[in-house]
Amino acid sequence: MVKLNKIYTRTGDAGTTGLVDGSRLPKHAARMDAIGAVDEANSAIGLAVCALPGSPHAETLTRIQNDLFDLGADLATPGGDFTPSAMKLRIVPTQATWLETAIDALNEDLAPLTSFILPGGSEAAARVHVARAATRRAERAMTALAAEAPTNPAALAYVNRLSDFLFVLARAINAAGSGDVLWVPGQNR
Repeated sequence: MVKLNKIYTRTGDAGTTGLVDGSRLPKHAARMDAIGAVDEANSAIGLAVCALPGSPHAETLTRIQNDLFDLGADLATPGGDFTPSAMKLRIVPTQATWLETAIDALNEDLAPLTSFILPGGSEAAARVHVARAATRRAERAMTALAAEAPTNPAALAYVNRLSDFLFVLARAINAAGSGDVLWVPGQNR
């Protein structure tokens, strides 16, 4: 269990931050960029939850927020051993599989796409699209990290699947209300 008595520690005042293994690295390092981008995606999902009070989608997104904390812990644990243990919280393949199942369930009732869609429709769907875009940024930051340091393949799969889930969720929310907003190529020429 995590216990935080003091929010400020002053240990980061010199521009470094600590990792799970006790090592420190610059706050601008690729690993910290990835962790920060995951935090941004999690915050954007939290904003989407606020637009879905009482909805089963809010419960699903809250579950995902917990997974994203797991993902942050995974990224904050350097090294090439991606096996979960008492000391290492790692994303596992079943977490991405769960997202795939959720995507398939949402997709069952959606009409096939005939056009790209604009990120909008209802307010709730627009917020989910913002979360999707933030998740894509997190994925780019994580793949940049993976180019220079060992990164959990299950974590990379999870974040990729999450952006797919958020896209389909936004469509499902719009299908239950105002509908998707279709892109009209060259409309304003």
